[in-house]
Amino acid sequence: MNSSLFLLGFGLYLLLMITISYLVSRKQHSSEDFLLAGRNVSGGLTFGTTVATMIGTGTSMGAVGYAYQHGWGGMLYGVGGAVGILLTAWLFAPLRRMRFMTMSEELSYYAGANFGVKHCSAVMIFLASLGWMGAHIIGGALYLSWATGLELFYSKLLIAMAFTLYVMIGGYRAVVWTDSLMALILFAGFLLMSYAAVQAAGGVMALGTAVASARQQGMMQQLPLLPAISLAAVVTVGVLATPSFRQRIYAARSISTVRRSFIFSGALYLVFAALPAVIGIAAFSLAPQLENHQFAFTTVAVLVLPASLAMLVLLAGLSATLSSASSDAIAAVSVLIRDFYQAITGAMPPPDKAILYARLSVLLVSGVALLLALLSDDLIRYISNMIATLMSGMFVVAILGRFWPRLNWQGALAAMLGAVITSLLLISQSEWQAYWGNPCLPAVACAMSAAIAVSLLTPRCRISRAEALKLISAQREEYQTVTETFPQGSLPERQ
Repeated sequence: MNSSLFLLGFGLYLLLMITISYLVSRKQHSSEDFLLAGRNVSGGLTFGTTVATMIGTGTSMGAVGYAYQHGWGGMLYGVGGAVGILLTAWLFAPLRRMRFMTMSEELSYYAGANFGVKHCSAVMIFLASLGWMGAHIIGGALYLSWATGLELFYSKLLIAMAFTLYVMIGGYRAVVWTDSLMALILFAGFLLMSYAAVQAAGGVMALGTAVASARQQGMMQQLPLLPAISLAAVVTVGVLATPSFRQRIYAARSISTVRRSFIFSGALYLVFAALPAVIGIAAFSLAPQLENHQFAFTTVAVLVLPASLAMLVLLAGLSATLSSASSDAIAAVSVLIRDFYQAITGAMPPPDKAILYARLSVLLVSGVALLLALLSDDLIRYISNMIATLMSGMFVVAILGRFWPRLNWQGALAAMLGAVITSLLLISQSEWQAYWGNPCLPAVACAMSAAIAVSLLTPRCRISRAEALKLISAQREEYQTVTETFPQGSLPERQ
């Protein structure tokens, strides 16, 4: 592939994103406009940005590369993602009516608006968002490095600079518009490439034969049952607890808008789940000696498509990593200027400086995410370990909070701490890691057990859910201080 031509195409794409960002930025008047697009995102745009994020780095680079190694096991990433987004639509779409600004507000709501839960979960959410951004930088850099010959370090730097620029200008409104545009191109590109890959490999039956033959020769690994379940589970947990998906709920026009969009996205992604596996297996059939399995997607694109179409597909795949990164950047910035700023200063950012602070925060979080991305090049392992460590506990708090009113702040903190400790222990032991595949299932189990046990052994929360929501709204909007809302000694008992 002509590297100069590819860089020119990437530059033109970035110019288009910047133009869109500039046009939509003229409607920004507050931090809510910048971070949530005024809470008025339509169903079509919610659907577009959700699809673009789901068919992003993990699918195009990670799942295809995983299929190159494990055959039809590459479908597990898509199955887990589809289950996750469908469950999110069912369980958490109603949260739109509560007007949360960040996921830390939501998690503290389940525990009586406790400041400890809010601050602890804010740290976890911030780190998780940075982790996802790092994963997308890795994925985008792998595209760029392969297509242009740039060193991986410079590719990561260029990817980070690219999405930082247009997010700083346009905020979340720019994210949903650019995501929706790229979702159409990327989905069409995946369909085209899947068809071309199957034809080049000799048909669907030939793919099955290639997998069986590769396993007999020891060239492709049979995925054990427990690691397979763990992979699907970690992706499901990741979607259910990823801050950027919650951001879509908080920003949607209505509950029905976000629920329909998530259901359509989940159904589409479930059908789509087979495509990364098909492309990965075709890549193995056509080029069985790849040094890096994460280049399977890019290799197939060049082998089976005309040069112009291959460049278009690779640019679309690269844009998917940027769209995913931009969504997580907004989630990280929301926590930074809403939760951290308030925790440190005791107030919200001044209205006349809120957008400036948000833009500076985009620059900061992108820089930190780039540093994280420089530490790893293995995409699936990076994502799996990050989700298990940072998000399993938040997943447990969210699920218990929705269905078990007995959860208190002690139990919520125990869940988050238990998940982190369990995950780090498994990561440190290669034998345990090999047995489980990733630490997600043990981390979720330990977090759930800790939350239930600690909640039952400690006093019941004294604040009802309605009162907790009022407290959170007061803290966020600064209508009144907490002590004015509930004077000392007058905290009501939970009903």
